[in-house]
Amino acid sequence: MPEFTPTPLYAWMIVIVSGCFEVLFSVMMKQSNGFARPVASGIAVAAGLVSIWLMTLSLRTLPLGASYAVWAGIGALGTALAASVFYAETFTLVKSGYLLLIVAGIVGLNLQGVD
Repeated sequence: MPEFTPTPLYAWMIVIVSGCFEVLFSVMMKQSNGFARPVASGIAVAAGLVSIWLMTLSLRTLPLGASYAVWAGIGALGTALAASVFYAETFTLVKSGYLLLIVAGIVGLNLQGVD
């Protein structure tokens, strides 16, 4: 069976989906209450494994530095937004500014062609 190697566009879409699973992983870790709740714990573990598996697929095509930055940025930004929505964590102007710096750093890295 031939090895699956995604095209660059498809690989970036995989990174985005992987980042979304990273957010689900984080939210479900909170829901698991320290892995005391079996269903939430199972979902957290599964989401984490899917996220990592998808990243490994994308890395067959994409450079590690840029793809990891995007993945981590989606995880950080998505988790901060989810925490604000689902757990009523404060989302201040200062916090928003720092999250925008993360996004700016990711865009900057990709514009520089980080390998």
